[in-house]
Amino acid sequence: MIRPLLSRRGAAADRLPTAVHVLGVIAFFVAVGFGVVVPVLPVFTRSFGVGQFETGMVVSSFALMRLVTSPFTGRLIDRLGERTVLVAGVLIVALSSAAMGLAQTYEQLLVFRAAGGIGSSMFTVSAMTLLIRSTAPNQRGRATGTFQTGFLVGNMAGPAVGGLLAAVSIRAPFFFYALTLVGAALVGVFLLQGHGRTTGAADAGAGQGTELLAPRPFRTVLADLRYQAALVCNFANGWSSLGIRSSLMPVLVVEVLHHTPVWTGIALAIAAVVQTVAIQPAGRFVDRVGRRPAMVAGSLIGAVAMVGIAFAPTIWLLVAALCVNAVGVALMGTAPAATVGDVAGARSGTPVAVFSMAGDAGQIIGPLAAGAIADGLDLSGAFLTGTLLMALAALASVRMPRPDRDGDQPVEVAR
Repeated sequence: MIRPLLSRRGAAADRLPTAVHVLGVIAFFVAVGFGVVVPVLPVFTRSFGVGQFETGMVVSSFALMRLVTSPFTGRLIDRLGERTVLVAGVLIVALSSAAMGLAQTYEQLLVFRAAGGIGSSMFTVSAMTLLIRSTAPNQRGRATGTFQTGFLVGNMAGPAVGGLLAAVSIRAPFFFYALTLVGAALVGVFLLQGHGRTTGAADAGAGQGTELLAPRPFRTVLADLRYQAALVCNFANGWSSLGIRSSLMPVLVVEVLHHTPVWTGIALAIAAVVQTVAIQPAGRFVDRVGRRPAMVAGSLIGAVAMVGIAFAPTIWLLVAALCVNAVGVALMGTAPAATVGDVAGARSGTPVAVFSMAGDAGQIIGPLAAGAIADGLDLSGAFLTGTLLMALAALASVRMPRPDRDGDQPVEVAR
């Protein structure tokens, strides 16, 4: 009688907080709208009579503004709280998207797109900070997986909807994106009440078993080998899996493997399904086995997969390499974020902002550097830059202190 009761109590205590599932729903709304816009954005930009360089500026301005504003976002969260910054950020992106749909000149489109990057930074950093604050250390891998599942499902559904809307009007996807973001903001307003820090408030995560701690100075966080490894992993993941893969895959499929562009979408869609299936098991692995082995394994899997992508002789071997890479990305998308929470604690606005910046920097620099290498050498050399960075991420992860028996906190820095 007693053992089943204790078992039920343990299961209840281990259940993910409501805030995690709400953030997953918000992520879905955001990702659906983003997926609707991305396929039509280059075409819409070209309709203003500009060249490929100007089109690239519109695409990259979003990520650049995310990178520039992330440090300020961390400070804003510390002053206003996660929920307020999250809702405000989502609404800024909604206004930006609606304004893009109404843009009459290229210059207007560029400014409105860049403004959306500011709101995106506010949403991403505040959501991740709230995720960390709302969960105990032994839940953060699964919580991150749940949050990212919303993004992955939304990203798969978005392009299909975008294609249908574009058939009606090239401007329609931008208004649809604005509406999905308003929906996400409403979810945040009504379902995140009572979640997120306000000035002087206790940590939300305390109710989930985390300690009430004074904020760790950022210089202390930055000196921690675990945080350094998380930064390297996020930069490498942004560079290879989110940067050069997205920018060079269409060229690889068409110019090297001699298939139509349709196969690029098929290959990436299959890999996205594999990543979606793998994300929850990856989160459980991170929580039960540990951050360090997950980051080492994810980095090594990613390194090997990038070699497979670089030298795949057929389209189906390329798909296989992309699927292997998807498993590595699932581990790399959960373990480093959980590690940041372990190092920084519940009050982690600035550390999360810098962590986000590392990924954004990889996404911005990776395609540019890989493109230059592809022009000067070949496509294989460009993809192998991802292998090199993933290997460096594995080395940084190996340097992390070995965990204690609980699997999360190293003995020498346990708090």
